[in-house]
Amino acid sequence: MTAQATDDRTTAPVGGMEVDVQRYAAFAVGNQGGNPAGVVIGAALPTVESMQAVAADVGYSETVFAARQGSEFRVRYYSPEAEVQFCGHATLALGAALADRYGDGIFQLALNSAQITVEGRRTADGAWAALQSPPTSSRAASSAMVTTALDLFSYAQDDLDPRLSPAVAHAGLDHLVIALKDRTALSAMHYDLGAGREFMRREGIGTVSLIYAETATVFHARNPFAIGGVYEDPATGAAAAALAGLLRDVQWPHGGKIRISQGEDMGQPCELVAEITDVAGESIRVSGLAYPMTDQLLG
Repeated sequence: MTAQATDDRTTAPVGGMEVDVQRYAAFAVGNQGGNPAGVVIGAALPTVESMQAVAADVGYSETVFAARQGSEFRVRYYSPEAEVQFCGHATLALGAALADRYGDGIFQLALNSAQITVEGRRTADGAWAALQSPPTSSRAASSAMVTTALDLFSYAQDDLDPRLSPAVAHAGLDHLVIALKDRTALSAMHYDLGAGREFMRREGIGTVSLIYAETATVFHARNPFAIGGVYEDPATGAAAAALAGLLRDVQWPHGGKIRISQGEDMGQPCELVAEITDVAGESIRVSGLAYPMTDQLLG
């Protein structure tokens, strides 16, 4: 694809239409790091083919598309390779973009299979946003799934944290959560992208959420996203919500709030805050900072 630069924008052919794409770094640490997401806000959603083409052209782990419908925004998410049912960092980026466009507020979002909200507030250093996830649930991971996952990442049973058994946690989509007992093991994470994609497709999971509990309320995380064609996501709000719901289900001593550091091993530091109520299955509030990157025009 060829592109012609004009000031801080570029133009490139995507499906015969002109699409205004904003870029935000979500869950940033100040104005550093963060997970980039594409944001498209229009009068109507583009065609499925055009949304997929735009997401592939943008190249981030997700691009979110939103169009106002009455009092809410209809929202869809696309990775470079496929539609995703829910994406936390793209939702946070959308909250920042909506606040920039319409002013501070809480915005109602209609996803493919859930109704959620995102709050966006402007600050001197960018924006703060908070999403309310879809409802959460969790279940124990099968021994076969765990064995395959450990083989995929070259881990052994002895690497697991015995305090938190492997589980499939849900908050808009399923995530396999594997807790490791050593920070060094988390840093050493590696796997084959093709094998990871096949594993995630077969098991119907969005990411593998590899975590290390520094304390009961401070976690470090890495999230392979092979099913979306992305080796690793530097910040994953959906997985953060799913983890928080799991901690509530197993009565982990979370104290009502956890902090998750992610992206450190990628050189893209991110911080996510998840607030946890005592109500089983209730949505999780995930918040963080976001700042705008260079806007581009894809046409």
